[in-house]
Amino acid sequence: MVKLFSYLLTSLFFICFGLVLVIFHPIQWVCLKIFGYNAHKASVSILNWLIMRCTNLLGTQYNFENTHNIPTNRPLIVVSNHQSMYDIPPIIWYMRKYHPKFVSKIELGKGIPSVSFNLRHGGSALIDRKDPKQSIAELQKLGKYIEKHNRSAVIFPEGTRSRNGLPKPFRTTGLKVLMKNAPSALIVPISINNSWKLLRYGKFPMGLGSHLKFKVHPPVENKGNIDELIAQVEATIASGITKEK
Repeated sequence: MVKLFSYLLTSLFFICFGLVLVIFHPIQWVCLKIFGYNAHKASVSILNWLIMRCTNLLGTQYNFENTHNIPTNRPLIVVSNHQSMYDIPPIIWYMRKYHPKFVSKIELGKGIPSVSFNLRHGGSALIDRKDPKQSIAELQKLGKYIEKHNRSAVIFPEGTRSRNGLPKPFRTTGLKVLMKNAPSALIVPISINNSWKLLRYGKFPMGLGSHLKFKVHPPVENKGNIDELIAQVEATIASGITKEK
């Protein structure tokens, strides 16, 4: 019965979600082309707040826990587990003062209203997983960008999202490239829980009543043995992931 009911709410969600994406595509264009970076960044923040509000139609709740005084005057490398595409809007909204830029697969850089425009023009890295040389060059560019402008790069080192919430082993190459090209960055681990439940039945219908929880762990300095540091960050993120079904 719950799954049948979710077909109705999912249809309503996708109508609202699609309208938000279509409406904000020209808004982003105007903000960027006429008013510049800060206006475009503000429009992206509002866009992602509205995407979160759309998911409220599915009974989705959000809890973003950050008790740390993370500075805004130095670059950040945000490292997180990955459970669904719905991991992204809360990070953009709740960490908006840190100007988050994402490491994303190149396929998302075209064809999706609003999303593709922001990925292409907002400072994110679009990597071709079949082309290591291109991927490394994009990551180097992003690392240098956040180092220069004191912004943040968000990376999901698992590579692909977990479909049951359980963490996957980190693929460390991309993270290492970011760390080497943004040597003054603070590394900010985040544990995400329950985002996968939105897609428990697949893309349609969506899961109802999910409580998405984001826990920001204490930042760590980008210093010392890089392999040991990444292992520490991975263990910290894994420690905050629940195993509930």
